[in-house]
Amino acid sequence: MVSLEMNDMKKIGLGLTGFGVFFSFLGIIFLFDKGFLAMGNILFISGLMMTIGLKSTMQFFMKPKNYKGTISFGIGFLMVLIGWPVIGMILEAYGFIVLFSGFWPTLAVFLQRIPVLGWIMQQPFVTSLVTRYRGRRGRVPV
Repeated sequence: MVSLEMNDMKKIGLGLTGFGVFFSFLGIIFLFDKGFLAMGNILFISGLMMTIGLKSTMQFFMKPKNYKGTISFGIGFLMVLIGWPVIGMILEAYGFIVLFSGFWPTLAVFLQRIPVLGWIMQQPFVTSLVTRYRGRRGRVPV
């Protein structure tokens, strides 16, 4: 059973994940600076491992249905490291979308409960998109 309590390890993991997203954002803002992008990737992956655990992270990335996303994300990470940040980030973005596509419906439900965003999420165009993808909701891997 997955523990929902926030111990110190999970707090540090969430912080590292947040810094990873921040450094990746800085890397994109500074015209695909490979140093920021590499640091963001390392912090994101290490934060994910500290948040959900090493075993759960490995199980998530090694599921047969996640192979395409894992390979794309890994090759993109290597492309950033060897000096091709634009191609690497395109591959990483594709891998990220494939890997975490099961979380989008959960995120949509969460966004509908935020006061200002909830109003936007209840507009007819957005609701049609949300209901179209809500049926694809699978088992959450964490």
